[in-house]
Amino acid sequence: MFHLFSGLDFWIGASLVLALAFVLAFEFINGFHDTANAVATVIYTKAMPPHLAVMLSGVFNFLGVLLGGVGVAYAIVHLLPVELLINVDTGQGLAMVFAMLTAAIAWNLGTWYFGIPASSSHTLIGSILGVGLANALLTDLPLGEGVNWNKAIDIGLSLVVSPVAGCVVAGCLLLLFKRWWPASKMHKTPEQRREIDSKKHPPFWNRLVLVLSAMGVSFVHGSNDGQKGIGLIMLVLIGIVPAQFVLNESSTTYQIDRTRDAATHLSAFYHRNQATLDDYLALSKSRDNGAELPKHFRCHPQLTLATIDALQADLRGVTRYSDLSPAKRVDIRRYLLCLDDTAKKVATLDGLQDRDRADLNQLRADLTATTEYAPLWVIVAVALALGAGTMVGWRRVVLTVGEKIGKQGMTYAQGMSAQLTAVAAIGMANVFSLPVSTTHVLSSGVAGTMIANKSGLHHGTIRTILLAWVLTLPASMLLAAGLFWLGVSIIG
Repeated sequence: MFHLFSGLDFWIGASLVLALAFVLAFEFINGFHDTANAVATVIYTKAMPPHLAVMLSGVFNFLGVLLGGVGVAYAIVHLLPVELLINVDTGQGLAMVFAMLTAAIAWNLGTWYFGIPASSSHTLIGSILGVGLANALLTDLPLGEGVNWNKAIDIGLSLVVSPVAGCVVAGCLLLLFKRWWPASKMHKTPEQRREIDSKKHPPFWNRLVLVLSAMGVSFVHGSNDGQKGIGLIMLVLIGIVPAQFVLNESSTTYQIDRTRDAATHLSAFYHRNQATLDDYLALSKSRDNGAELPKHFRCHPQLTLATIDALQADLRGVTRYSDLSPAKRVDIRRYLLCLDDTAKKVATLDGLQDRDRADLNQLRADLTATTEYAPLWVIVAVALALGAGTMVGWRRVVLTVGEKIGKQGMTYAQGMSAQLTAVAAIGMANVFSLPVSTTHVLSSGVAGTMIANKSGLHHGTIRTILLAWVLTLPASMLLAAGLFWLGVSIIG
């Protein structure tokens, strides 16, 4: 990783070190902020000693990051509009990165200090949206183009639906436990277990499920939330040292050939569907008049064929990206991102058959195979930061989840229901590359079990959690937007 500092000016190198430190600090804070939720039930129910639970949770968070892929990472990155991603310079990249990270870290530390199970996902996404909107205002772009709203809506729906689903599913699962095993000891709280049975720990099978599901929550948390840190680091690297990271220099000749072939097949696809796509892509005009790219590169659907031609020309005979000049690698990434962005919009147009949409999505995957990546050292660094953060600072949130959501203590069955639901919900989100909030899925699951158990809810705690849920997004947006404006003003 140290080669990335070669040839850099001192202030750019120092800024890069500081930006990477900020990302890892965010992931460290995320570790003790969000992962406390993963071990809250297993600690509260005495299924595991606190320090053993936290240590194992850190290990499983580490493994989750290593094995989780990069789908969620780039879902976060692509919240920013493609125009900003392809035209960001070093100064603007620094302002963007530090605004997002400072806003996210400040809000996370504040909510952790007061023991509020707020969402790091909401915080980060709000910060990214704030930077995108601020950039639109500063560059006189329409606000509608300041953010990738289609991706923002998809992510927003996942953040809204997941806690609601967690509440309902966890409550239903508890009711099933009560119906199937009404007299089971799983329906006792740790206090009742100690007073009635003179036992400190849950029954063996309940304890096993609690432990395994807690480690499962830690693993899926790592694979979901850890990817957000990976996405942030890639934004840092592409924004500050683009020449080395705009394309995956480890790409094989086969992968480069596949990218080139995808562009060829994409052109053939558009011409095959010319009757449907001609107005949107101006295929006839491009073909007849030999349209060329403007000197100041920009993405536009009617420049699609010219972009394909430029990409194929730049990739002709290329077997290794490292053989290309830095400027040429930047150009190729711009072409690939624009073609992917246009293909994504084309897939939403009326008139295409389902099989054509499936073909288009496969071509998109081939186009981005060498741009959506992360070096191993990035993945390991994020995994270590998240795992280390897990091992500190967990006490505040554990108390809130275990005792302050419901008016009665949590039973073993409630803990199992909430954790199993969280594993399923976050695991499904990983499959579809959608970021969700571990905090809100688990805490809403606990609330759902309290309602199903007729235990009643601590309205003050629920009100605080809901208030944090509502305020996190706009607060982080405003904070990040203000910091970005300040940073651009200082730099410019």
